[in-house]
Amino acid sequence: MIIRTIATAAILAALHAGQALAADPTATTTFGPVVGETSSGVAAFKGLPFAAPPVGPLRWRAPQPPKVWTAPRDAKAYGADCMQNPFPGDAAPLGVKPAEDCLYANVWTPEAALKDKIKRPVMVWIYGGGFVNGGSSPAVYSGDRFARDGVVLVSFNYRVGRFGFFAHPALTAAGADGGMLGNYGLMDQIAALTWVRDNIAVFGGDPNNITVFGESAGGMSVHALLTAPQAKGLFQKAIIQSGGGRPRLLPTLPLTAPAGQRSAEASGLAFAAKAGVSGTDAAALDALRALPAETVVDGLNMATSNTPTWGGGPMLDGKIMTREPLAAYRAGAWTKMPVMVGATSADGFFFGGSRDQVFAPFGPRRAEAEALYDPKSDGDIKVYGWAAAGDRMFIEPARAVARVMAEQGAPVYQFRFSYVAESMRSQWWGAPHATEIPFVFDTVDARYGAALTQADAAAAKAAHAYWVGFAKSGVPSASGQPAWPRYEAATDQILDFAAQGPKAEADPLRARLDLVEATTR
Repeated sequence: MIIRTIATAAILAALHAGQALAADPTATTTFGPVVGETSSGVAAFKGLPFAAPPVGPLRWRAPQPPKVWTAPRDAKAYGADCMQNPFPGDAAPLGVKPAEDCLYANVWTPEAALKDKIKRPVMVWIYGGGFVNGGSSPAVYSGDRFARDGVVLVSFNYRVGRFGFFAHPALTAAGADGGMLGNYGLMDQIAALTWVRDNIAVFGGDPNNITVFGESAGGMSVHALLTAPQAKGLFQKAIIQSGGGRPRLLPTLPLTAPAGQRSAEASGLAFAAKAGVSGTDAAALDALRALPAETVVDGLNMATSNTPTWGGGPMLDGKIMTREPLAAYRAGAWTKMPVMVGATSADGFFFGGSRDQVFAPFGPRRAEAEALYDPKSDGDIKVYGWAAAGDRMFIEPARAVARVMAEQGAPVYQFRFSYVAESMRSQWWGAPHATEIPFVFDTVDARYGAALTQADAAAAKAAHAYWVGFAKSGVPSASGQPAWPRYEAATDQILDFAAQGPKAEADPLRARLDLVEATTR
């Protein structure tokens, strides 16, 4: 009797487990079937391979297709973020342990989209992190709020640091992948977008209505994708958040250069020498690929990236990147489409220094700069120094990009994100770099926790709604919010996400930005 009872219980448990498994959302990608999970009407699929693990002989190779699978693959947990030395104090800390095997994508979609025939707009997120940090697993990057509002959200990992951006004469000599060299992280992004184009329909997304958006290094990546021939046709709209646009933000080194001049290969040789690898032949390449992943990282992150063994990220490789983004835009060498571009009000980085260091870049127009940034000559250098740095790094370059695109007839919308969470207003004079992200994703609860206020939540709902509106129609609009004017240099109208709510206005920083533009070398 006891044995029969146990057996019956086991059968019931198995049937219950089977019913639970059957209730899980499924989809069949070009590489095999996957099983996700649902919550509050949103289906999530995580850890979806879009390329083979870039390890061993595939280290420093263009991404290759993953192996096909036939049994349903569990897709309920993030894959590893890409190998790196996490940055202490990161506002978007990684949720999983990084590893070299990391080329995975994640999809959030309305549960109904898996059953009906309505194709939803798609947004593809590219994270920042100075091209040395970052991943798709941070809680503030969760795409469930986008899916709740009718958008299929995709995020993915791309190689960072020396795994993603590395050049060496031995690699050049090997000549694999049709001469695609150096920008392996950008190649990952193109591979991920190709996967999205080919697979997003099975998740209820429209492959002909894809918006790419990214912040900081992710925004710089959007610049690269807009100007890369290999990315043409893979997306139809773009959002650039704090992505710069002018050459000065990060050094964009040439892949190769004469001896004694800075190049990505020179940085690679310097790293190889430090790692004890000499030579430029196939044996040297084998030795580099055999290095432990931790040795390749070598402590590199956003706090240690000023080193001769690191080339700074994307390089002029002659294939994906043939020139600086602003030069490409001016030449019309980009895929014209609707674009949103902007920065935060206290964007950029100020690492300290003297008043002379702040104002010397303005040259003979220093007095004008001092009058604009510190009119009473008694301000806090942490404020006026930061403001000047942010204008040069992110805010004026965003305007420069908007102006060039608008001149060429593209629909461009410029923004400034000025909202500061109420709990941080005693510490921040403006909205620092990257602080708009949880508002855009409407994940401010994950960022601020118990300190979140009703005003913060309302600000997030408004910002998120404009991003959703842009994904749906190509025009950033939000019900009950001000109309966002298309950018024109003559009127210089932006949408400012201010403390009192979004407002369309002539850019209040115009005089500062005009001066920065006039003194840019």
